[in-house]
Amino acid sequence: MSGETVITIVGNLVDDPELRFTPAGAAVAKFRIASTPRIFDKQTNEWRDGESLFLTCSVWRQAAENAAESLARGTRVIVQGRLKQRSYEDREQVKRTVYEIDVDEVGPTLARATAKVVKNPSGSGQSQGSKESTDPWAEAKPAPAAPGQSTGGGWSTTPPAPATAGHPEQPPF
Repeated sequence: MSGETVITIVGNLVDDPELRFTPAGAAVAKFRIASTPRIFDKQTNEWRDGESLFLTCSVWRQAAENAAESLARGTRVIVQGRLKQRSYEDREQVKRTVYEIDVDEVGPTLARATAKVVKNPSGSGQSQGSKESTDPWAEAKPAPAAPGQSTGGGWSTTPPAPATAGHPEQPPF
């Protein structure tokens, strides 16, 4: 969307994702990520940690449930989303500003770990629990082509619908 600051950050989860539901039943998971740059010190000829950046992240709906089920404290993740700034007054009436990420995509990094992907059944929007397939992509079906439209091998070339400008409800945190 125009005017939004989209960022991608890699870091470690500081705590387990906290899953809650809005009064309307929408799932939202909150977690914090710490991204620490590595800096090479030429004087000591060694790498050292720079200053960590801590960001609070919120992910919604099915992705929230998936994140809460799949990720845990210490997991190294890649997060992409929209950077938001929020100002408030604390208990001592001091004005504070925080930066948060409204997450569009989140997943574990595979640089130093492995992950097994289990695709949610299409259409249900719910996790399947213990039912596990040996081929997680086996249920994928090509989208039907519109008359006279080439879909490049049977798969839909229609771009995904744009994300909503915001969420109808505030997160319950």
